[in-house]
Amino acid sequence: MKAAVIESVGKAVVLEVPDPSPGPREVVVEVAACGLCGTDLHILQGEFAPTLPIVPGHEFAGEVVGVGTAVTELTVGDRVAVDPSLYCHECRYCRTGHNNLCERWAAIGVTTAGGAAQYAVAPVANCVRLPEHIRTQDAALVEPLSCAVRGYDVLRTRLGAHVLIYGSGTMGLMMLELAKRTGAARVDVVDINAQRLSTAQLLGVSGSATNADELERPQGWDVVVDATGNAAAIQDGLDRVAKAGTFLQFGVADYATRVTIDPYRVYNQEITITGSMAVLHSFERAAELFAAGVLDPEVLISDRLPLDQYPQALDQFASGVGRKIVVVP
Repeated sequence: MKAAVIESVGKAVVLEVPDPSPGPREVVVEVAACGLCGTDLHILQGEFAPTLPIVPGHEFAGEVVGVGTAVTELTVGDRVAVDPSLYCHECRYCRTGHNNLCERWAAIGVTTAGGAAQYAVAPVANCVRLPEHIRTQDAALVEPLSCAVRGYDVLRTRLGAHVLIYGSGTMGLMMLELAKRTGAARVDVVDINAQRLSTAQLLGVSGSATNADELERPQGWDVVVDATGNAAAIQDGLDRVAKAGTFLQFGVADYATRVTIDPYRVYNQEITITGSMAVLHSFERAAELFAAGVLDPEVLISDRLPLDQYPQALDQFASGVGRKIVVVP
């Protein structure tokens, strides 16, 4: 089969590789679409993946074309979205319900071969069947949406909150859509890329700007979400949190990224600084929200490129052009 392969740091190619075979409790999925994510860029930079080469792609959906000998829940022909999370279920964090912090954390497309290929293997427990009205290619959005749902699980925001989101890429836009549905009184978005802000405006953002100063809220926001991983955005966002407010580190920063905090202000104004990591008990809920229309795929997905163009798709994603980019095997 054909697959994208990150061979070494900075080098991605498309190759012919052996077709996968399912284990007893696994299925083989013919991939309909695979989304690109910041994590893929980190893998390209030599972070996250323990060894290279690796077939990337942790945001994918497709049709089941093979099942393991012990699989009864799915049959050939079922269409599914795939949760890439692979947990040990044995370490302290798994046993206390924090599986996403698993000491042996792994993921399809990060530590094992992923969905940037014609076929991919997944545990049957990681597959969620798609309803008839959902296009399989669009369901690659379920995985990133499940990360956004996890972010809002961490936030536990109250009705009437004023929310500021840094970044109007795919993840920032998803956080915007969820904020609107979790009772926010106002949702503002900041992005230095003015072109990307137009999509936030299309989705009904309360206010948008290339600098938070333009939004004229000196008292700050109850909830500030960084969806960029960029040090300058994170630093600025920390200073925009209102008294008794919360800052959520949602964007994936480079390992070397550093910012400073004001401990006295955190203490004196009872500010919470927290993070959310990937997916935790949120994939099925994201699939249901997606089926209910919480996202418009035609707005969120800006580019659908053939798998052969995976290296170029990575370059485009890194340049900040477009929104969600998916490759179609």
